[in-house]
Amino acid sequence: MTDSVTQEKYTQQSIISVKPWQVPALVSVKVTKPEGFDFIPGQFARIGLPAKAESQPTIWRAYSMVTHPTEPFLEFLSVTVPDGQFSPQLACLKPGDPLWVEKAPFGFLTLERFAPAKTLWLVATGTGLSAYLPMLKEPTIWSQFEKVVLVHGVRQENELTYREEIEELAHNNPALIYLPVFSQTPWHEGQQQASRITTAYAAGELEQVAGQSLDPESARIMLCGNPAMVTEMRAMLSEKGFAAGRRGNLGTLAVENYW
Repeated sequence: MTDSVTQEKYTQQSIISVKPWQVPALVSVKVTKPEGFDFIPGQFARIGLPAKAESQPTIWRAYSMVTHPTEPFLEFLSVTVPDGQFSPQLACLKPGDPLWVEKAPFGFLTLERFAPAKTLWLVATGTGLSAYLPMLKEPTIWSQFEKVVLVHGVRQENELTYREEIEELAHNNPALIYLPVFSQTPWHEGQQQASRITTAYAAGELEQVAGQSLDPESARIMLCGNPAMVTEMRAMLSEKGFAAGRRGNLGTLAVENYW
């Protein structure tokens, strides 16, 4: 990619900080925000880094913005894949290091996909949580839905990210219901065995613990994360009558595979 093409499509930004979470493989990367960069909560950006011995970006990956569009910087949540080309290099960046950001955001996992309803379910595994965090800071979400249920599936409790921030939002706004789900340890009172999001949904646990029904008449649902979870949940939800929007018609289901 030539310098002229890079300048047309991408801007070089600077790392502000790289924060490791309790599990070191999980890091949040804060970077300066390109001038004029605007996006809708739920969208993602393509960010780039150079391969070894190169000065221009040649490796690109898509990451959802964790931050709200009104914030003066961008933040991305990343899981480090040990043999990956991109994520190990991203996790090793230091303040002041360059990171390239494509000028145009992408993605359709946005609140515009739905008509108002009683309950919005935001279901994520792992770093798929990223897409939902700016939505929770979007004022229109609370006029569009009476309740918002955020389900975050991880293997163990120490893999939860942004937990304090989400719990503070839920404390200040009772309309937000936060459900961390652990696939390797019990995650709610009275539970004897661990359960994945899909098995918790099939058993009725998600609705029971949230105290909210999950049906297409009163609810809308987004799925973001592990493709296996998205595929399995989508199939079960389709049987219940949930469907994605088509040809300009608003739907009741929206999905995004996160890798």
